[in-house]
Amino acid sequence: MEKKLRQKPINLVKVVLFGPESTGKTTLSKQLAHHYHTVWAPEYAREYLQKKWNNKRKTCEAEDLIPIAIGQMKLENTLAKKADKVLICDTDLLETKVYSEEFYGGFVDETLNKAANENQYDLYLLTYIDTPWEADDLRDRPEHRLAMFTAFENALKKHNRPYILLKGDKKTRLENATKAIDSILLEKENLYAYTNKD
Repeated sequence: MEKKLRQKPINLVKVVLFGPESTGKTTLSKQLAHHYHTVWAPEYAREYLQKKWNNKRKTCEAEDLIPIAIGQMKLENTLAKKADKVLICDTDLLETKVYSEEFYGGFVDETLNKAANENQYDLYLLTYIDTPWEADDLRDRPEHRLAMFTAFENALKKHNRPYILLKGDKKTRLENATKAIDSILLEKENLYAYTNKD
């Protein structure tokens, strides 16, 4: 099972959209994939839970998190092969870990915990809660948005992950995100040129 939760090594800039529900992560994932002419890995949990619930509102149980995590990493590893320089991820296992901690009284499966700690990304885009709440049959806790945002930001700090905070409208978020990603791409290009010079 641990193997199924690991990233496969690949030379890409990996970017994660990270934050509470209904904060524009999927919208920005699509925008970034379009901007960089690449692919984006959607949130597998949505597909998994829709199938499980069969369009009836139920709850996500703690035992659902490992199948969700496995499905997420399978999706990410598959799409990474199709990406061009940048892979945009609508979520990652650290986000799954935060949800586990917040929804299940601090419980995190040790296998998920290990994988969330080991998988690495070049940049996290932390989305703030200054977007309107859009209800759907998977989202809940609109009244806890600030608490959830704080939990996500604390996780990035605790795990020493590189991140920037995105606020404002769609245009402003896209501009700030691409500026940060372009900086990483340029740094990698310069490093490659330096290490391969005669």
